[in-house]
Amino acid sequence: MMLQTLREEVYKCNMLLPATDLVKMTSGNVSGRDPETNLIVIKPSGIAYEKLTPENLVIVDLDGKVIEGELTPSIDTETHLVVYRGRPDIFGMVHTHSPYATSFAVLGQPIPPVTTTCGLIGGGVPLGGFACFGGEAIGEEILKVIGSSLGIIMQSHGVFTIGKTASQATRVAVEVEDMAKIAHLAMLIGKPIILNEAQIAEVSNGYINEYGQKK
Repeated sequence: MMLQTLREEVYKCNMLLPATDLVKMTSGNVSGRDPETNLIVIKPSGIAYEKLTPENLVIVDLDGKVIEGELTPSIDTETHLVVYRGRPDIFGMVHTHSPYATSFAVLGQPIPPVTTTCGLIGGGVPLGGFACFGGEAIGEEILKVIGSSLGIIMQSHGVFTIGKTASQATRVAVEVEDMAKIAHLAMLIGKPIILNEAQIAEVSNGYINEYGQKK
C-alpha cells in the first residue's frame, strides 16, 4: 500500500475534525500531498468518520486520476487539486463547516484578528466569494483571495485551511473556529479590539520562532 506514513497522518487529521466539533456526519475532509511524488491522499466521499481507516483513504495525482483506492475520492477533490497546483509550497488542506466560522461566511464577513492566536493563522481570515461546492471554482477563488493567510471562509459555505503539512492545516482549522467563536461572543457584548498589522506580525513571529520545543 502506497504512502503509508502520509495515510496515517491524513487519517488522524480527519478523525480530529469530529473530535473537535468542526464537522458533523460525513461532511468535511483533510488531504495531504507527498512532496516526493506530488500524489495526494484524501478522504473518500460520503464515508462516515467511524468507518474511515488509513487503508480506505484514496490516492490521486494532481490531475485527479485515482492511483490507489476503491472508493470515490471526496467531492472537494478538484478544489484541493487546484490549490495544490497553484501553491507548490502547500502540502496539507482541510475543509470544514465549523459553525462559528461559517456564521461569518453566511454573513459575508471576514473573521477579524481578535486574539493572539491569529499568529498561527496569519492574521484575520479573509472571505472568498460564493462558488458551488465540488469543483475548481472554489479552488480558484481560494488562490485569488487567501493571500498570506492559512485560512479562508467561503461565502455561504465554510472553511478551508492550508499548511506545510496536513497536521498544520488541521491545527489552523481548529484555531479559525476558536477565534471565530471568541469574536462572536465578544460581538454580543460590544465591539472587539482588532489587532493591527504590527501586532499580528509580532505574534506571528512569536509562534514561528519561539513557541514549542526547539531541537
